[in-house]
Amino acid sequence: MNINSLRNFMEVAQEKNITAASEIIGISQPALSNQIKQLEAELGQKLLIRHARSISLTPEGLLFQERAADILSLVDKTTHEFRNLQSDANPELRLGCAESAQMSYISDSLAKLRGSYPHFQFHITSGDSKAVLDLVDRGLIDCAVVVDTPELNKYNSLQLPGADRWVAIMKDDDPLARKASISINDLIDRNVIASAQSIKVDIPRWAGADASRLNFVGTSNLMYNAARCVESGLGILLAFEHLVGNGIKHKLCSRPLNPPLSNSMHVVWRKNSTTTEIFNSFLTILQSLHA
Repeated sequence: MNINSLRNFMEVAQEKNITAASEIIGISQPALSNQIKQLEAELGQKLLIRHARSISLTPEGLLFQERAADILSLVDKTTHEFRNLQSDANPELRLGCAESAQMSYISDSLAKLRGSYPHFQFHITSGDSKAVLDLVDRGLIDCAVVVDTPELNKYNSLQLPGADRWVAIMKDDDPLARKASISINDLIDRNVIASAQSIKVDIPRWAGADASRLNFVGTSNLMYNAARCVESGLGILLAFEHLVGNGIKHKLCSRPLNPPLSNSMHVVWRKNSTTTEIFNSFLTILQSLHA
């Protein structure tokens, strides 16, 4: 199994057609078909189902597609890091971030970092804590910005200043909009939207046993999309404050939860891992926020 074969398999999976993929790659269709057959022989599994004018992936092929993507991402990251050691190539910083108003600390630090590395590139992957920590564990990103208190035996961590306050977001003509704050009793018999992570972790921390009385009608890990659902009358959204975009903010309003609920944010990276020069510089800037 070699890297070119993995890249070519990914192209076939993307195009769903071996002939089309071969034209993009620049090799003959028979040669590409032979590469796929060699992969199948090496893995002992059938990866493709061949149809008259297209292909589809078997369950094993879908699993291999996921693993190949991880391998190629790690190879590309490693290659870039070693090129940075030997030349003036543009360094890169890869982060995985949960949605939070505390991201301003991250973006301000990136802006300061550009003073020392004027040509560096940053790549931010958005996701919940579980998703971005998985990327850290697999070595695909340098660090993650997460809501949860990290496992200190597994990760180094740095808590960001400030905290995110939870609010209930509703249409501005909702009867609850007349209240100064929203309690758990206000939400009983109302349709509620939240992230899957918050339903499992944060809302029980706020509501206790009464959390089971809430009628969750939907989940979303992107609050802009969830706010659109609120705008359409699908429910009341429980989320961090300041995450709703200005494009629909005028149609909605937010009220703090009562009792108050807030979360701190943590930058985490793997313990006992080799870190790059630019990542260390980024951490130094973040640490200066606490000075």
